[in-house]
Amino acid sequence: MIKTRVGFLFAIWLLAACQQTGGLSNGWEGPPPPPGTPEVTEAVDGLIVGHRLMAAGEYELALKAYLRAGSEQGLNADVLSALGSTNLKLGRLGQAETLLRRAIKEEEKFPAAWNNLGVVLMERGETGEARRVFQTAFALDSGKSIEIRENLRLAIAKTENPAYDAGNNKDNFDLVRRGSGRYLLLSTP
Repeated sequence: MIKTRVGFLFAIWLLAACQQTGGLSNGWEGPPPPPGTPEVTEAVDGLIVGHRLMAAGEYELALKAYLRAGSEQGLNADVLSALGSTNLKLGRLGQAETLLRRAIKEEEKFPAAWNNLGVVLMERGETGEARRVFQTAFALDSGKSIEIRENLRLAIAKTENPAYDAGNNKDNFDLVRRGSGRYLLLSTP
């Protein structure tokens, strides 16, 4: 009998709570913004947010930002490449490879996606294919990117001398993205 009354009272309380208008009362709004703060009317592009989070080492948050960008822009080559690079940083090599190959299929002349696919292939020990992929990235980039040039050099050294190990050369491969900035692929202990 007591359990029934308590359950009944709880149900009434729950229904009453559901019928409130919601939101916080005026006492919980917080302080106003500082003078001169611009009013935000549009969300910042998810790709930009993701790139900044990648640079800060916040890969899970970057992945969420890139997914948001994909939902807003569609899964274009930039979004697919960014998702692939983030998955690489998270150690999800299979997903990274799949996404980067899709990015290349979307835009065949995308040197950053080719380079990042080469990094994935080097991580997977597929040095021969990685070398060909880096050569493609180098040709598409016309040799302008220092990171792509260095990645190609390391891949060539690795394929010509399989015993080549310049102090765990995984630390030397760079991820690149379209636009300014770069991601350095770090080894995990």
